[in-house]
Amino acid sequence: EFVREMVFAVSGGDGLTTILFMMFILLILGMFLDWVGVALLTMPIFVPIVTELGYSPIWFGVVFCMNMQVSFLSPPFGPAAFYLKTVTPKDITLGEIFRSLLPFIALQIVALALLIAFPQLALWWQ
Repeated sequence: EFVREMVFAVSGGDGLTTILFMMFILLILGMFLDWVGVALLTMPIFVPIVTELGYSPIWFGVVFCMNMQVSFLSPPFGPAAFYLKTVTPKDITLGEIFRSLLPFIALQIVALALLIAFPQLALWWQ
């Protein structure tokens, strides 16, 4: 209840602003924690807020997964970059890998924005 009130207070209570605030929190947490940890920490708090705002929990799950994909590629940790570094030639630096991931991060952010702007994209089957 306390966290719910805090999220509404910080975001102004507007539905879209609240969702964007939650996405920002998920992105920051995802940069430092594994997605399972982020899900276990945030889903019990965020899903009731999302349903209270009138959004579909399935849509929020899809948006959550997209957000975790972005954070999986993003510095400072970006586990995907470290996995890729283990299979690349020795002359390719981690900095080059992170720079080459920027277009993919940008595309995923665009896809995330489209999913937030048009929830029907994730709920086409309903």
